[in-house]
Amino acid sequence: MQHDKLVIDIETKNTFEDVGGQDHLLDLEMSFVGVYSYNQDKYFGFFEHEFKDLEPILKSTDLIVGFSSNRFDIPILNKYYDCNVKAIESLDILDEIEEKLGHRVKLDTLAMTNLKVGKTAHGLEAIKFYNEKRWDDLKKYCINDVKITKELYDLGKKQGYLMVPTNHGRSIAKVEFNWNEKIPLGNFLF
Repeated sequence: MQHDKLVIDIETKNTFEDVGGQDHLLDLEMSFVGVYSYNQDKYFGFFEHEFKDLEPILKSTDLIVGFSSNRFDIPILNKYYDCNVKAIESLDILDEIEEKLGHRVKLDTLAMTNLKVGKTAHGLEAIKFYNEKRWDDLKKYCINDVKITKELYDLGKKQGYLMVPTNHGRSIAKVEFNWNEKIPLGNFLF
């Protein structure tokens, strides 16, 4: 079986304020997971009652691509599954940028600069969508973030760099990556 590469984004039901701050990350609860599978060339969405359906997909992946995923998405995903999601090789676009520039940037800003598209909402709105049972809005928002993250990854991999706003948006830095050499170390889930 050929191992997959996934782009992942999660949404939560609650905020850091609800759980007592960022030190309580693992007290956040997922409401939705958006995934793009390179092997299947397809986007998937998983609501709470479908989370179990994601596990076989996770078990067949060698690389998770995300944005702020090492600090946020992966630790939260890990608490929902018997497999060790943290053991899967990951490429966090935000970590890569922060390592090279020394500061963080918003996904929306990065997307506007490189793709000329922006996010459709923000994380707090996703919690509102969940609380108001606006399931289609929640799904569209998360899948759009997955799409943006995928397109940024594909662009950075293809051209070897992304343009990143710096100095509070007053200048743009060309941040180079060598994502073609990111070779998965193997699957450690079994």
